[in-house]
Amino acid sequence: MKLFLIGYMGCGKSSLGRKLARRADYEFVDMDSVIEQREGAPVADIFHYAGEEYFRQKERAIIEEIGAMTGNYVVSTGGGVPTWEDNMERMNTLGQTVYLRRTAEQIASRLSPHGRQKRPKLRGLNDEELVEFMTKNMAEREPFYSKATHVIECSSYSDEEIIEIILSNLDA
Repeated sequence: MKLFLIGYMGCGKSSLGRKLARRADYEFVDMDSVIEQREGAPVADIFHYAGEEYFRQKERAIIEEIGAMTGNYVVSTGGGVPTWEDNMERMNTLGQTVYLRRTAEQIASRLSPHGRQKRPKLRGLNDEELVEFMTKNMAEREPFYSKATHVIECSSYSDEEIIEIILSNLDA
């Protein structure tokens, strides 16, 4: 089983993904970390120097690699992965997708100053600009995200409750 966690940057894909993988005894893959390791540079630098198109191609290559692997995986995708080409459809054919839906205000409150700096599109925004940017960007991405196998409204659940919801729906 391949389980792809999708959602906006900062919604908890990586932190929840690690916990979920441990609980389910699955391997965990953080796509951004894999790309950073392979490229020898942070995501922000890759975006800046090589461009978004280059970065999105690297993400797609990882989706295909995971698709060819045997075993059980929880994959933390980048926030833009579902919006590029047919990535969403491809992930849905390779396994199950889980959209971790949160509001812009919730995500903004979760982001540390370091979390803002490491995300190229959020650098230099004050709190008001951050929420405004995310609200608009999230609305643009919603049609892609909503194609997920499972959609979880995370705002009223703890991380442990979200993990339980995902585990209870794995084969549904």
